[in-house]
Amino acid sequence: MPAGVNSLREIARHIFTTALAEASIARAFERHVHYERGVLRVVDDLYDIPSPADALVVAFGKAAHTMAAELGARMGSGLRGVISAPPGPGPRLAGFQYFRGGHPAPNRDSMEAAQAMLRELRAQARRRGPVIFLISGGGSSLVEKPLDSSISLEDLKACYQALVNCGAPIAEINAVRKHLSSVKGGRMAQAAAGTQQVSIMVSDVPDNALDALASGPTMPDSSTVEQCFEIAARYGLGPQVPASLRSAFEQRSLVETPKAGDPAFARSRWWPVLSNKNALEAAAAAAAAAGFAVEVDNSCDDWDYARAADYLLERLRKLRQGVSRVCLLSGGEVTVRLRNGGAGGRNQQFALYCATRIAGEKIAVLSAGTDGIDGNSPAAGAIADGTTLERAREAGFDASRSLASFDAFPLFQKTGDAIVTGPSGNNVRDLRVLLAE
Repeated sequence: MPAGVNSLREIARHIFTTALAEASIARAFERHVHYERGVLRVVDDLYDIPSPADALVVAFGKAAHTMAAELGARMGSGLRGVISAPPGPGPRLAGFQYFRGGHPAPNRDSMEAAQAMLRELRAQARRRGPVIFLISGGGSSLVEKPLDSSISLEDLKACYQALVNCGAPIAEINAVRKHLSSVKGGRMAQAAAGTQQVSIMVSDVPDNALDALASGPTMPDSSTVEQCFEIAARYGLGPQVPASLRSAFEQRSLVETPKAGDPAFARSRWWPVLSNKNALEAAAAAAAAAGFAVEVDNSCDDWDYARAADYLLERLRKLRQGVSRVCLLSGGEVTVRLRNGGAGGRNQQFALYCATRIAGEKIAVLSAGTDGIDGNSPAAGAIADGTTLERAREAGFDASRSLASFDAFPLFQKTGDAIVTGPSGNNVRDLRVLLAE
């Protein structure tokens, strides 16, 4: 622990920044990706790639640029390919076409990136050269092209918005998205059928649901068109989507995605090299080094933020009864349903809600995104403790009002408890750190 780090808020921040550094893409590639004498090793697999120029690299997601840079650092000059990523750290890499795809909704660059990637993948298939996919969270919107070329970008965005608003869980939303897309649900792999393919993944999804990462562009799809039709009927999607898409549901004309056993996957492998688990392990080590008894509880993944906060605080208080200093860690994401939101995001909303439940207690709560982005704010998240409500009042803020208006960032910015890292070039979901003594 650095000298001078004493308060629970400072310790929580130290645990988070340590985890962010340890769960970096650079560290992951050092452990799992090596290239020597024309052989690329990815975890347990070996690939003959005599020259870097022989391979096509297709990178997309929030970590795409960082992953491509790390691959280049190991394979040397000569790599070529296509990257779609948000603006991020570092200059553009030589040999790559760059696109600034949209997030959370696709934009024109998302469409152009998909077209460029499909074009290069088909050309690589004709050459029978290897393909290296670098996939990370956010890829679903950063690369997109409707299967039906007559569907406009605006109609596609309207359909996606209808899906989000209909009340369907994310797994069902993704099932429909995959069947409307020419790149999702294994269709990128299909475009490069016959080539040796390896997908290197920085995951922002649960470890048992890898085909949800970026909507599974290189993996067999477990969802079916029949499920899509059932989902559309259950949520009344027909009247909610643009006419250009409505007929696909009404006439049951969706095209099935490639499944396990499809020839497209005959020479495909998939390796997650970094995930939320790595961030949790690094956070646990930092907390233990600071003298805390550590517990990890991920059971509230995808819960409403208030329900998750109540659950974790209750668990923390029970743990504190048995030890003098306790750290409860939780990974994954909580959900927030915005209503006339201000500036903030799910992590700051979670932290501010916790502040209203821990006033006067020796408890600190940190919640932040490893991608450095929380909602529509400049922050990655925030820290709250037993003094937050009092300090907010002294700064002229009513925490209850900020919470109700989903406007947590101005409050945390004023109290100095916003966590601002800038885009990290990484994305392994959120991390929550709860400390008590």
